[in-house]
Amino acid sequence: MLTRRRLLGGAAALAGALAGCKADAIQATQAPAGTLAPRLRLRAEARLAHWQRFDGTTIGGLSGIDFDPVRGEYLLLSDDRSNLDPIRYYSASWAVDIASAPVIYRITTLLQADGSTWPNRRNARSGVPVSDPEALRLRPDTGTLLWASEGDEARGFGPALYESRRDGSLLRQFALPTMFEPGNDGRRGARDNLAFEGLALTPDHRTAWLAMEGPLIQDGAIPTLASPGGPCRFTALDVDSGRVLRQLAYLNDAVPVRPLVPGTHAENGVSEILMLDAHRMLVLERAWAAGTGNSLRLYEIDTRGATDVLAIEALAPGNHRPVAKTLVADFSTLGLSRLDNTEGMCWGPTLPNGHPLLVVISDDNFNPLQITQFAAFEFIDRP
Repeated sequence: MLTRRRLLGGAAALAGALAGCKADAIQATQAPAGTLAPRLRLRAEARLAHWQRFDGTTIGGLSGIDFDPVRGEYLLLSDDRSNLDPIRYYSASWAVDIASAPVIYRITTLLQADGSTWPNRRNARSGVPVSDPEALRLRPDTGTLLWASEGDEARGFGPALYESRRDGSLLRQFALPTMFEPGNDGRRGARDNLAFEGLALTPDHRTAWLAMEGPLIQDGAIPTLASPGGPCRFTALDVDSGRVLRQLAYLNDAVPVRPLVPGTHAENGVSEILMLDAHRMLVLERAWAAGTGNSLRLYEIDTRGATDVLAIEALAPGNHRPVAKTLVADFSTLGLSRLDNTEGMCWGPTLPNGHPLLVVISDDNFNPLQITQFAAFEFIDRP
């Protein structure tokens, strides 16, 4: 959740007040300007009230979403680090075709291996990480949930991938490459709040992809207005065995929106990924600039079209080939009432015409100047 920084300082309040402003349209990289018909068509948009209460908890920080077609329900992961309420996900229904608001009807607390709730930083014991949940996927074959945490780098814990039962009890934590672990000298590992932000599952439910929001420290700088910075690593794992299969490098855009006051904060990073088929993936880049607001750009990649970088200790120009990307949509052109901090993305129920429904959700950071926004789009595929 890179945009958590917007909660800090007086400039953040100004930025939040103006966050509804549409980002300036920019020229797509690695994709021609669209003479083709749009691939996303807005079908519905809805919001939840700020600080809405449910079953004694505060709804907000919704960073992950997935859809269970068997139960017909959406699963909504909150990235609250147990600061307001224990780490949790909500179950909800959303009747898109009748323009209703989503209805939340169940809460499930995610638990540690010993059955206790995850701690916050005020109460964390030595050796116990504070989890920062950012993405989740339902495994339809097992009925279990995969969920990713950005980690607790400030206390020495790297990002993590977990599997839990639907009742929240923990099944396992996946073993991940040591490259993600914080280094003692601050020169390697994941940056705080720039780790696992995206999680995707292939249609056969056998392979999970984990997407970094930004580059590892050893892989380069974060994006700026002038440069895309270093590449993000996307990591594929065999879900059954937990074995890491391969990695690819994905290069973010340079920050596409300029802050209102030159020199103030601006950022860009991957906020979610979603599989189109066994190899093609959608990648959502979410940018923000102080006083200007958000930019959301959706790209398509083919995971086969890049160097396997799993064995490369530090990514640098010349030692790998990053994956190519094609612009699918700039959200500022899609008719939304506002662009905000969209961090979740999933496939909803298939539309009557056979096209898939793409559903996204924004994380309000528990900030009253931001919104929890649901949006649903008809997706036009072009294999």
